[in-house]
Amino acid sequence: MELKILTSLARGQAGILHHITSTLTSFEYTNGSPRKPHTLIFVGGLGDGLGTVEYLIDIVRALESTEWTVFNLVLSCSYGGWGMGRLGTDIDEIAQTVEYIREYKEPHYGAGKVVIMGHSTGSQDVMHYINCPNPRPAHPVLDKCWEPILRTPVDGAIMQAPVSDREGILWVVKCGTPRDSPAAMREMYDKAVADAKRNTYEQKESVDTVVPLSVTSRIGYPSTAPVSSRRFLSLVSPDSPEKPSEDDLFSSDLSDARLDATFGKVGTRSLLNQKLLVLYSGRDQSVPDWVDKEGLLRRWKKSIDAGGRQFWDDRSMVIPNASHALSDPDQAEPRRILVERVTSYLKDIQKA
Repeated sequence: MELKILTSLARGQAGILHHITSTLTSFEYTNGSPRKPHTLIFVGGLGDGLGTVEYLIDIVRALESTEWTVFNLVLSCSYGGWGMGRLGTDIDEIAQTVEYIREYKEPHYGAGKVVIMGHSTGSQDVMHYINCPNPRPAHPVLDKCWEPILRTPVDGAIMQAPVSDREGILWVVKCGTPRDSPAAMREMYDKAVADAKRNTYEQKESVDTVVPLSVTSRIGYPSTAPVSSRRFLSLVSPDSPEKPSEDDLFSSDLSDARLDATFGKVGTRSLLNQKLLVLYSGRDQSVPDWVDKEGLLRRWKKSIDAGGRQFWDDRSMVIPNASHALSDPDQAEPRRILVERVTSYLKDIQKA
């Protein structure tokens, strides 16, 4: 189905709306071009959906003259659904998309390259896809009527703004807000964690409970997005760094053992054919000022390359002055760097 997306960001970009399943969709930016063999699948962060990450259109335009197309994946947890979602469902849906794209393009081009790219929490999806067991472990409550999907390998993976939700929330709690003092924030946060732990599920442990919007909206989440107790505990990971939750992949205080169990498992899972590109934002508003960004990337590189094979792409970097989504008025140069790194990386993926 050929469509024109008429948002202020996409400026009328033409493309094809793909129904991966009856409820899972992805928009392929084509600009009227014929089908191309290689694919970049883009996964946004919390609250994102179709066309909500501004720099994506820069990547789309930079790839117009290449053999790559971009699929903007709309997950079931996109827009306001993230608070009830989870990484396990996300990677099942990414796996369905990878399989769909291969079946869609292979009759015309053979086995084209497929790369997954995540922004913000989309980076957690990317890391979860390439590092967790295949298929992923079933959730005792949420997977009673669902069998996790066997994931197929991808040729490349990109993480942009892979930040720690836990450290971002703790920063808000530490500093307070114009409405609430640090002491009031700490009291509210501690009570929310205790309540979520005490009553995570209801109806005989089969249905998620929801953290009151009056609480989540005051600690930094949108007032329009309900957050389940289960997802709240995963994002804030109150038992970290000793016992990190599923979502706590990128915090700066995680132990080397934790990184070896996440980044370090990429090689053994055999789900990444080539290398991982990491692009961290140097002026990310979600990252506390105590985080050593360069040092964090060095630790990740050490863990992912520990098995002997080099999975870390040397184009990985902290982009100077880049904001979280590179959407501020002064982001022309950071966006240029990001696009240059991504297109150069894809060019090498294509050659390999």
